[in-house]
Amino acid sequence: MSFYLHGIGHFHPETEITNRFLEELDIGTDEQWILDRVGIRSRRTVLPLDYIRETRNLDPTKALEAATYTHADTGRFAAEMAFERAGITGDDIGMVIAGSSRPGLSSPADACHIAAALGVEAPAFDMNSACTSMWVALYMLSMMRPETVPDYVLVVAPESLTTTVDYSDRSASVLWGDCTAAVVVSTRVPSRIEILDNTLDSSPAGWDKVTVPLFGHFDQEGRTVQMFAIKKTIRCLRAIQKKFPGPGRTLRFIGHQANLRMLEMVCQQCDIPDDLHHRNVVEYGNAGAAGAPSVISMNWDRWTAEDDVAIIGVGSGLSWSSYVLRFGEGS
Repeated sequence: MSFYLHGIGHFHPETEITNRFLEELDIGTDEQWILDRVGIRSRRTVLPLDYIRETRNLDPTKALEAATYTHADTGRFAAEMAFERAGITGDDIGMVIAGSSRPGLSSPADACHIAAALGVEAPAFDMNSACTSMWVALYMLSMMRPETVPDYVLVVAPESLTTTVDYSDRSASVLWGDCTAAVVVSTRVPSRIEILDNTLDSSPAGWDKVTVPLFGHFDQEGRTVQMFAIKKTIRCLRAIQKKFPGPGRTLRFIGHQANLRMLEMVCQQCDIPDDLHHRNVVEYGNAGAAGAPSVISMNWDRWTAEDDVAIIGVGSGLSWSSYVLRFGEGS
């Protein structure tokens, strides 16, 4: 089935969590420790720095009240960028899907809140799969009969994972950043970018390896999850390398922006040179489901009709997914 990407957008909050800020929290970490282990220099957050400094977010039930943005706010900002790039307006959207690692509300769906902020009146629902939420939404759309899907679908990944972080825990504090990404896709209207080779798999036996309780802090078995992420990303990327690109094309790689060291290991094992590896994890941290899509958005004007881009995600569940963006001729 033909499946097309028309536009993409992203939004990073202005407030920055630097390694120096984390060092000043006196939680047993410093810049060199962070760079050695995860390669992250800074992150963005919807939380005021004074709130983090004073409370360490020890009571995460208060974090969403303290946040400077809701998912409806960040979703609107990212979606408006995607609309502009797609050359459409909210009136053209026939369906809205949202998904993240931590919804802004238990009910209603984030998608309804975001659609209302955009003034979009269309079916809206959430499809949450933590860090693979954007991948899962695209996978499900790729399996639908094209004639049953509206011309344009908006998919949004609003992530505010810093609201789940215990900032007295250095292992979690160094990882997470906030970001929202949004894409406009169609199963019916062609564009210069085709979405190919959607895959999705999961191992529910590992459901407890990464968790965000409804009223608690993010928690994971760090080494177990990292090795899982490396293994599954390598497997997906090698499968794509066998199938893509065609003659005269260049295969580029964007992985789940978990941490730089994980991505470096994948590139080493799969012979991906640095100029074909695109990332923003160093500057923005692990932004969950929005991380890899935000890399696409930040490089939107960079790729040409000779490029294929492998997009691979991993997340709690445990889950893993992939697709390829094939760039063609056109504006």
